[in-house]
Amino acid sequence: MKIKISRNKLFLVSGAALVIAFLGWKIYEKTKGGEGAGLGGGAVAVEIAPIQKSSLRDLARFTGTLTAKSNVVVAPKIAGRLNRLLVDIGDPVRSGQLLAVLEDEEYRQQVIQAEADLRVAAANLEEARSSLSMADRNLERARTLHQTGIQSDAQLDQVLAQQQAQSARYNVTVAQLANREAALESSRVRLSYTQIKTSWDKGGTVRYVGERFADEGAMLTVNNPILTIIQLQPILAVIHVTDKDYFRLKIGQPAWISGSAFPGKDFQGRIVRIAPMLQEASRQARVEIEVENPEKLLKPGMFVTTQIEYARRAGVTVVPYNALAKRNDRQGVFLVDRAAKLARFIPVETGIVEGGRVEIVAPKNLSGYVVTLGHYLLEIEGQVIIPEAPAAAGDPPSEGARPGGDGR
Repeated sequence: MKIKISRNKLFLVSGAALVIAFLGWKIYEKTKGGEGAGLGGGAVAVEIAPIQKSSLRDLARFTGTLTAKSNVVVAPKIAGRLNRLLVDIGDPVRSGQLLAVLEDEEYRQQVIQAEADLRVAAANLEEARSSLSMADRNLERARTLHQTGIQSDAQLDQVLAQQQAQSARYNVTVAQLANREAALESSRVRLSYTQIKTSWDKGGTVRYVGERFADEGAMLTVNNPILTIIQLQPILAVIHVTDKDYFRLKIGQPAWISGSAFPGKDFQGRIVRIAPMLQEASRQARVEIEVENPEKLLKPGMFVTTQIEYARRAGVTVVPYNALAKRNDRQGVFLVDRAAKLARFIPVETGIVEGGRVEIVAPKNLSGYVVTLGHYLLEIEGQVIIPEAPAAAGDPPSEGARPGGDGR
């Protein structure tokens, strides 16, 4: 189907297009500014902030996990039925405290049997000692009679053999007695294993039950886990770092730990261990940070953010991070002349970035005000409309000049 357009309508449409094009060109000519204007050709409304002197820290941020400094699995050294469990999850535990008791009747009987065997061995030793004493006296008499010629050599040899046999029997009974004593001690030790305890020398006097794996009445085998005992003060934060950060870390470096469970609260710690190798699969190394936890607020398994301080600089020139802009592939800031209401782009070299502030390394002694909002409408230089601004570093005291804080 063909659409027919009259010649009059075609002239009207063409004329309207020409008028719109002409008006657009006139508006462009009117608003077009030079290099000293904003993108719109007029003064640009901006927000400014003072350039200050302050302290900054070079911080690296890592994510990690909290883990107990000590995590001990409590397990029996002997098999048996769990008769009593004296602690449960969350209970405080002291070194040497009784935690669980196994059924001990069988082990008590073993001690009784070992004591009886020891008494028999002691009696045998006493008998062997008496027999050896008699054999010694018989040998002495036989030697006297042999010297006088009353006994023959054969008779002396027979008495000597009897004495040697009694001496050997005595030595055997001495060894048997020692064996029975050891067996008794062993049975007593096994009986003591029915009293399950845990002990430690370092890491505070109190720890806590972290997990329970068995209930009363359960049949346990050797090394069958019953409980875990964890140390909460201090606690460890474990992070993994790449080779870029690995060589900047040192034992004793301070660190600050924070977590979503405690917004606005930081826990201070220090690096205590750095793995001497990077894992081949992840190309990362394990780093352990010891964190003081006197209130036991931090718990193993929590996800945390860790900040490690590489360096600290005092008295450096700082500006808000959002004052940075790029023009012609160069990074800089728009320095404001408040009297002339003019903003001019100044290339800068930056250093440490912390908490929304950035260090200006060059040019030196930069002062005044910088544009923090609205600089995207400016070219290299432009007129600006500025609100009443806070005082900058170096301004007269009457304007309320005050340097920044310490960077924390």
